[in-house]
Amino acid sequence: MKNHVAIPCQLTGIEDFEWEEAYVFGFGSKREYQELKETQPSYTDKFFLISFIEDVDEWYGLLVRVQRLCDKKQFVLPLADLKSTDRKSKNYQLLDDYSVWFVNNR
Repeated sequence: MKNHVAIPCQLTGIEDFEWEEAYVFGFGSKREYQELKETQPSYTDKFFLISFIEDVDEWYGLLVRVQRLCDKKQFVLPLADLKSTDRKSKNYQLLDDYSVWFVNNR
């Protein structure tokens, strides 16, 4: 993947990240959710792909280092949880294919 994903690449979440589930489904406080989003990555954020992490995680697959656009904070996230924001780029289909493959082969 790292040899085929074109950089620069802007990403966002496919769906809510694991930590957000309780808040997205209405179990958690909206205020608390907004506070946590300041320090945690959110599926609604936009990120720049910085690099691939060399080690593959047994549970999460390929991991990537990203930088959130709004505040420049960096995070390590599973690539399978992300999609390209540019539907016309070659990255869009490549990342979608990887996510579908990863979910179906876990």
